Amino acid sequence: MSAPSIDSFSSDVLTIEVDGHVATLWLDRPEKRNAMGPAFWTDLPVAMAALGAAPDVRAVVLAAKGPQFSVGLDLMALPDIAGGGSAVGDGPKPSAAARAGRTRSEIIRLQASVSAVAACPVPVIAAVHGWCIGGGVDLIAACDIRLASAEAQFSVREAKIAIVADIGSLQRLPPIIGQGHLAELAYTGKDISAERAAAIGLVNHVSADADAVLADARAMAAEIAANSPLAVQGTKAVLVAGEDQTVAEGLDYVATWNSAFLSSDDLAEAMTAFIEKRPGNFTGN
Repeated sequence: MSAPSIDSFSSDVLTIEVDGHVATLWLDRPEKRNAMGPAFWTDLPVAMAALGAAPDVRAVVLAAKGPQFSVGLDLMALPDIAGGGSAVGDGPKPSAAARAGRTRSEIIRLQASVSAVAACPVPVIAAVHGWCIGGGVDLIAACDIRLASAEAQFSVREAKIAIVADIGSLQRLPPIIGQGHLAELAYTGKDISAERAAAIGLVNHVSADADAVLADARAMAAEIAANSPLAVQGTKAVLVAGEDQTVAEGLDYVATWNSAFLSSDDLAEAMTAFIEKRPGNFTGN
């Protein structure tokens, strides 16, 4: 099945905007502080597939409408998210094993939804403002780069509500912030400021406010989009592959990658632009 187009994408909780080669994917449920309900988990992988397949999109900014980035899982919709909740009425109740199997399947579905962000072939930059809690941290951990506004607050809060974080934070954050910082955040469920987030490497940069972080993220995305899309996407693919490889395996992988792509039109354009002392005009061919 082919990926949906950006033009055909429709969602009650997500919105896509495209400006040139930069797309912005908005979390668009501000009245619920962008809590992640059933529609979010269903629509996110569809949106990422559309963005990843769009030939003109070279970078994505993930931002949020309203005062908060996301307060995480919509606890009020938890029965719906978890596959319909408990059985009611006089019918037979599912066994403990059946409930556990159903819950596991739903967790894997939610994991796959967020993993669609990490799997996007083009770089994804998170622009965080306000609260980023629980599932919100899972979401930005799947992004390539994270920026924050000065008032942003972050929390791996699942332990406070008797849940083990299971959508990706515990797996993706160790190489980003280190095992010790992650253990502190996950065990305590504490809130941390944008300043602390920058100090531990969770975010690359802190901007003045919500408008500034969006502008900074879009400027960074435009800077990325000005480069050869073949080179940028190849760099992302090599970085992702290197997460599970030794140095020697990673070197072999990138050698194989470049052996296929160094004959591209983009490389010839880069050389010509260098000689002519002008920016390159890359086509991705």
